[in-house]
Amino acid sequence: MNFFLTLPFLRRARCYALAGLAATWITVPVLAQSPAPSDTKAGPIAGAPAPDMVAQRVSPSAWYVEGLSALGSGANQNFISNAAFVVTATGVVVIDALGSPALAERLMAEIRKVTPLPITHVIVTHYHADHIYGLQAFKAQGARIVAHRAALEYLNSDIARLRLDASRQDLAPWIDDKTRLVPADEWIDGPKELTIGGVRFMLQPVGPSHTPEDLVIYMPHEKVLFAGDLVFRSRIPFVGQADSGHWIKAMETLLAFEASVVVPGHGPLSAEARKDMELTRNYLIYLRTTMGQAAKNMEPFEDAYRAADWTQFEHLPLFRVANRMNAYNTYLLMEREAP
Repeated sequence: MNFFLTLPFLRRARCYALAGLAATWITVPVLAQSPAPSDTKAGPIAGAPAPDMVAQRVSPSAWYVEGLSALGSGANQNFISNAAFVVTATGVVVIDALGSPALAERLMAEIRKVTPLPITHVIVTHYHADHIYGLQAFKAQGARIVAHRAALEYLNSDIARLRLDASRQDLAPWIDDKTRLVPADEWIDGPKELTIGGVRFMLQPVGPSHTPEDLVIYMPHEKVLFAGDLVFRSRIPFVGQADSGHWIKAMETLLAFEASVVVPGHGPLSAEARKDMELTRNYLIYLRTTMGQAAKNMEPFEDAYRAADWTQFEHLPLFRVANRMNAYNTYLLMEREAP
């Protein structure tokens, strides 16, 4: 999930697009006017603590914390994504930094319950707000940040600045004028292996898929895959402006790891790696098939959306929030891809 799916942002997105600030922010206009959907979990009142954060064991050396299947808000501190950490002989490697500095501090507190070792590295799967607004807290503790170089274009863009400005309103008080975007200390361009404290990490770029800079991390000795937002478990993926065609191909790369356990970017830990990865892949294939046929036939989007059979996906959390926008953006993508 992503900051795009905060309701105030959806109301502004069309205005930004029409103003020419970011054409990639186009969303379905009727969604922006819709009331809060019934399958969105209500959070606590604004200013109240976010739901409990408890580190859950993944493997002998890895743990993760699970965010809500909800929209980012001030009430939940933007705790809508997962993060993980691996304890090595010399220090802790964190995967993703969560959606606010306060959440990152809470994650560090969970890490200290497991080990007193320092946090030496943070590996970023992608630069969406709900995964990176906590980076500054880790940077302040001396952690080395590693990410894919393709994120630099986003970090240096007006879109990144405008999103952060909007977050300071929509996610207050957890995102404020002290919150900043943090670049990596090490930008990688291709596959890379890191050995930290005797633990081998395989870093595999898989973008452009969910984002241009998508990165997955595999621990071969424990067969654990940290999949970022290429895998959404038990909920509708956020597709946005993704390259869904390449995303589908990237899922084959993930399946080739033959992981026993997958830590998704959103949703519960997966011990049925193939089944859960295939859910994301099958959803993307269905979007491209239905919207692609409509675009090829020059069928209006509204007619195509009504005619599509969504029954295999409509039971999933956040279907009503994300599916229409996913379908519309896929429709536009398929129009551009059409010969």
